[in-house]
Formats: sequence, C-alpha cells, structure tokens
Amino acid sequence: MRGMLLGLCIAAIAAPALADKVGITKDMMSVTVTTPGGAVEIKRNQDPDARLGEPWTKTSRPCPNFCIQPMTPAPGVTTIGELEVLEFLKSGEALLVDGRVRPQYEQGTIPGAMSVPYTEAADRLEEFGCEVDFDGWICEGEVPSVVLFCNGPWCGQSPTAARRMIEAGFPAEKIYYYRGGMQSWNMLGLTVVPGGS
Repeated sequence: MRGMLLGLCIAAIAAPALADKVGITKDMMSVTVTTPGGAVEIKRNQDPDARLGEPWTKTSRPCPNFCIQPMTPAPGVTTIGELEVLEFLKSGEALLVDGRVRPQYEQGTIPGAMSVPYTEAADRLEEFGCEVDFDGWICEGEVPSVVLFCNGPWCGQSPTAARRMIEAGFPAEKIYYYRGGMQSWNMLGLTVVPGGS
C-alpha cells in the first residue's frame, strides 16, 4: 500500500513537469519570422525524449576538410549564438545567410535564411547593398548586417564566405558568425525548414 501511495505521489509531482513546454528561454516559447513562403514559428521540439538524427549525431569528421573552426573567422567579425540569431530574425536588422552548398540548404535550414553558398559570397555582394565598381565592390553607407552560418563548429563554409566577403570589400563589422550552425540548431530542437520554402 505504501509503495502504491508513494508511486501516486511521485506521479502527481511529475505531472506538472511533463505539462511544461520546452521553451527557448524561460520567457520565450517561440519566435515567428516572415519568410518568402509565409510566416514560420520557430520553437523547440516539444518531445522531451527527442534525439538527434543523422547526420547531426556524428562527432568525428576527418580534418581536413572538417577541422574545428576558430571562434572568430576574421578580425572584426562578431560571433553569436542562437538567441542573437533569433533576435536578428525578429528585428529584421540583419540578413540570415546559409553559406552551405545549395543541396545542404535545400535539405533543411533555419527559417528566414537565404542561400548564398560560400563559393558565391564574394560575387553576390549586390544582394548585401554593395555596388559593383571597376575594381570590385563599393560597400559603403547603409549596408545591412549579415549573419553567416553553415553546418557547425567543424564546418569551414561560412568562415570562408566571411573572409572572401571582407577581401572583396564588405565591412567585417557588419558580419556576424553563428558558429554553432545547423548542428547546434538541431541539437537544441529548433525549427528547421526545407530551403526555399
């Protein structure tokens, strides 16, 4: 009888915990962003038993090419985390740029991200407010901030994009690097959408 009573007490205590939603922060359950395909609500997976799927569970990729990236890919670039990415998405004060190759973007990306593969970043600066010049690019005045990301701390695609953009004339202080990328985004159970949706 005591065992049954103890079990009921434990169940009664645990029930409210199971009813709690998985929030982004204690005060933020979700963020709704406008994308070309319409509004998308970004929230964490509500299943407390959820696990990462492939390829995000893989921890050891051969270096090179998959070497751990520095915290800051170039002088002047600011490294940020998920909450800052969400704040940029809410405010619309920056362009979110998926620097991965197009097939990776199409498989799944952060809602609101545009695809600019790292191999094209320095050639597409007009999309970031720069003007073509005979000697390259003029990136003066009100160029927007750009948040670059790729697959995670072992992925060199967005750090390469940042360095190439700076070499082409884009101001480093307008570049933000989400180092955690898709691996951290997926690890936290945040919303992922097919690229271009």
